[in-house]
Amino acid sequence: MYQPPHFNEDSPLAMQGLIRAFPLGLLITHSESGIIANPILFILDPEAGEHDVLRCHLARANNQWKEIGEGLDALIVFQGAQHYVHPGWYETKRETGKVVPTWNYAMVQVKGRARVMDYASWLARQIRDLTEMMEGAYPKSWAVDDAPAPYIDAQIRGIVGIEINITAMMGKWKVSQNRNEADREGVVEGLRVLHDDGADAMAALVADRLRTQDQKASR
Repeated sequence: MYQPPHFNEDSPLAMQGLIRAFPLGLLITHSESGIIANPILFILDPEAGEHDVLRCHLARANNQWKEIGEGLDALIVFQGAQHYVHPGWYETKRETGKVVPTWNYAMVQVKGRARVMDYASWLARQIRDLTEMMEGAYPKSWAVDDAPAPYIDAQIRGIVGIEINITAMMGKWKVSQNRNEADREGVVEGLRVLHDDGADAMAALVADRLRTQDQKASR
């Protein structure tokens, strides 16, 4: 991934936070049959110990798991907040006119060694953990045991697990760090006026980086 230094995010906590907030990752593998990419919901395993592990499952009809087999290098891309940046938000637009549009985003790319986990006990844990992760915010959350056991067993037979031992994690937060303070404040104000979730999320990221920079400068 192209990584200018001012956009680099190397905090494990920040990268893990993005994965947990945006768990739909693009699973990319390459084998003799070519490149395969599928959007898959991932869990960052909290009990993996010293080394981070991603877990997911695929439909048994999805041939990507057959390509992975006992081990295959994988790249997983997690896309966080993103938004178009209108050049009219920049103070520099009024001063010199020397501005162009851009697109802000936060993303994490994970590299690791993937392997198939085709075990009923592993898959049962996977679907329970995934359900708890996604249902926790709902007042009347759904649980796996709410469905008949034979039905769940049949669903498990239709999926295959994938476990990925992470070897590298790279974060890129392109959130206007290359603009001056006035331009960045203009981006925050412009995004907030839009009143949509994506704009609000990006405004928060730009404002957070601006605040962090101010705190470092005042020390």
